[in-house]
Amino acid sequence: MTRPRLAVTLGDPRGIGPEVVARALADGGVQEAADWVVVGPAGTQVPPAHSIGSWRDGGSAADAGKLAGLAIERACAMAIARDVSGIVTAPIDKGALALAGYADPGHTEMLARLTGARTAMMLASDRLRVVLATTHLALRDVPRAVTAEAIVQAARITKAGLRAWFGIEDPRLALCALNPHAGDGGRFGSEDDEVLAPAARFVGMSGPFPADTVFVRALRGEFDAVIAPYHDVGMTAIKVASFGSAVNVTLGLPFPRTSPDHGTALDIAGQGVADPSSIIHAMLLAAKIATRTAVRTTPS
Repeated sequence: MTRPRLAVTLGDPRGIGPEVVARALADGGVQEAADWVVVGPAGTQVPPAHSIGSWRDGGSAADAGKLAGLAIERACAMAIARDVSGIVTAPIDKGALALAGYADPGHTEMLARLTGARTAMMLASDRLRVVLATTHLALRDVPRAVTAEAIVQAARITKAGLRAWFGIEDPRLALCALNPHAGDGGRFGSEDDEVLAPAARFVGMSGPFPADTVFVRALRGEFDAVIAPYHDVGMTAIKVASFGSAVNVTLGLPFPRTSPDHGTALDIAGQGVADPSSIIHAMLLAAKIATRTAVRTTPS
């Protein structure tokens, strides 16, 4: 079977992205899984196959954000053109991205804009899968954003992704409640009864269940994925369960995109101590998905 060809972006050049990519590319399993095309700036420890400019130590955050954004745009264009079968992205600094003039809050939103796709952000490990109904929002804005439409859309994208990319034919989804104790009959908020429960029934999903139990049930194998209403309730659960082995997967794109479960770690960049485990998992999962989808779409 032909190995997939996948793009890897280096992320923010001030962070640990180039370092962990370099170490991952030296891993035998990663080398065997796919043919890797590095996209990013020249001037880091990883020579890019597709250069989008040059980085010099001491450059500004805005410079770093611009180079990171250009790399994402280039890799996405390559995937759309089918020059590669998918992309793996090293971490970016959202503040630097904003300083460079990008309005996108992060990778997920940028890729949705570039492809025109409706996407959902999943963090997945061999123990737990969590999908966000809303992503990068201030907590005060969450209740207005957790609409029935947002819940239904996230569930539908998740079901399609689990079928096509993970080979789960009949995905079992659970919805995490917004309020403590799922609102406790309205004592702690009415959203779970009035918004989340009808949306769950409409799309054939279990819940909403309180956050302090639903992830435990999923870890025990009762559900294939949990839809979380907002960022931190979902990300905290998956990172406590699987930090270092979890992978960020953007569901809904016309190609697989994965990323590690950590950020740029500017405080340890350049010290040679960054752990490449998560990006190795991300690269192996991207290769696995790309191989699976190629098999599914290749005529017999």
